[in-house]
Amino acid sequence: MATARINGTDINFFDTGGDGPVVILSHGFLMDHTMFEPQVAELRSTHRVITWDERGFGGTKATSEFTYWDSARDVLGLMDHLGIESAIVGGMSQGGFLSMRVALTAPERVRALILIDTQAGTEDPANVEGYGQLHSAWLAHGSSAVQDVIAGIILGAGDWQSWFDKWAVLPSEQFTYAFNCLMNRDDITDRLGEISAPTLIVHGDADAAIPVAKAEVLRDRIAGPTELVVVAGGSHAANLTHPGPTNAAIRAFVDRLGR
Repeated sequence: MATARINGTDINFFDTGGDGPVVILSHGFLMDHTMFEPQVAELRSTHRVITWDERGFGGTKATSEFTYWDSARDVLGLMDHLGIESAIVGGMSQGGFLSMRVALTAPERVRALILIDTQAGTEDPANVEGYGQLHSAWLAHGSSAVQDVIAGIILGAGDWQSWFDKWAVLPSEQFTYAFNCLMNRDDITDRLGEISAPTLIVHGDADAAIPVAKAEVLRDRIAGPTELVVVAGGSHAANLTHPGPTNAAIRAFVDRLGR
C-alpha cells in the first residue's frame, strides 16, 4: 500500500503497476479497497489496476464533512499524483456515485465507466429512517449491535467476520462523516445525459439496497453506449459475492475497449 496527500487528505491506495490501460475502482460504503481483490486478480495481467480507500474507511481518514464531489476530486487528484491522463473509472455503490461525478467533472479523463450496484439518485425515502436508526444504534452500542443487519443489506448471507472485525475498529466520527455524505448526496439523474463514456453496468438481482430498476435508469439515460448485465442472485456487493459473472462482464467490456 502507498499513501498520497490529495486535497488535504492522506489517501491510501494500491497500484498493481504495469503499462496496461488503467482501471481505477472505488469501493462501497463500509467497505475498503480490498473488496476488489477478485477484480484485481482478474485484470492485473492486462491492466494497471488501482484501488483506494475512500475518506472514512480503511487507511484514509476523513478530517471533516465531505461530499461525493470531493471524492471525485480525490480520484482526479490521485490520477494527477500518478501521472495518469485518462482511465477506466468504476466503483460499487458509493464508488459508483463518485465515479459518475468524476465523469461529470472531467469527462476528458474518463475513458469508460464501470458501475456496480449503484444509482444516480438520492436515498429512497422509505429507507432513510431505518438507516438513521442503524447509525444511531452503531454509535450507542457499537457495530456488533447492527452488523448482521448491515451485512444482510450489503453482502447477503455468508460468513462476514473479516468485515465485522474491520467495522468493530471503525472510529465513530469516521463512520458519521461517511454516513452523512451517503445520506445527503445530491441527485444527478438529470445530468446522466452529459456522460458520453462507454459504460458497463453490473447489478445483482438480489441487491437489497438498490433495486435493478435504478440500474435501468442509468442504462436508459447515460448518453454513451451502455450495457446492463444483471447478475443472478447477486447481492449489493455483487463483485465480491458473485465474482465469476461480474468478472466475466468486466473482462468482456475492457477487452472490447482495447488498449
